[in-house]
Amino acid sequence: MNEQVDEQLDELRRELCEYGRRAAALGLVIGTSGNLSARKGDLVVVTPSGVALDRLRPEDCPVVDLEGRVVEGERKPSSETPMHLALYEATGARAVVHTHSVFATVVASTMTELPPIHYNALLLGGAVRVAPYATYGTPELARNVIAAIEGRQAALMASHGAVTIGGGMEQAFEATRLLEWLCEVYVRALGVGRPTVLTEDQLTAVIERALSG
Repeated sequence: MNEQVDEQLDELRRELCEYGRRAAALGLVIGTSGNLSARKGDLVVVTPSGVALDRLRPEDCPVVDLEGRVVEGERKPSSETPMHLALYEATGARAVVHTHSVFATVVASTMTELPPIHYNALLLGGAVRVAPYATYGTPELARNVIAAIEGRQAALMASHGAVTIGGGMEQAFEATRLLEWLCEVYVRALGVGRPTVLTEDQLTAVIERALSG
């Protein structure tokens, strides 16, 4: 790797540490749960296995190629690296955030999708699908997530958590925050009554309104 690439990878490592601390501070992860990654060309910087996100140092984050081989770093990549790599291949994303946040996990453990009861769901592509359960770190889970996230910026994983993608870490992280907010609104609405799901016509009107300025 040349000096410019090394500098870019170092910047991605620092980003992973920054957003890892933010995820922990916001309660989106607990302990060593959850993982983040960012792609630069044919290389991916990923959070390591067994390290709490709020204790990450840039040098802790290994670099892998698109086949999952470690090309730089001493620590073992996250066990969810295969899912991250599958998402990069399938979507063209440049960052992936995976969390076990409370409300997203509640919805993922009880529903087959998060319905659009608020128009902000459109920012994630609409109703958020729940990928069928599979053991973490397996090709089966990766395949399930790829199918669930098609045409979306987010997916839930049954009895597991949430995953979001973006053109960079900031976009992927903000999608995670929005997804958790939407899940919380839905769960709290259930405590009051039956949430009203927006119709396709209503969602289309929102899109048209946004496009009209």
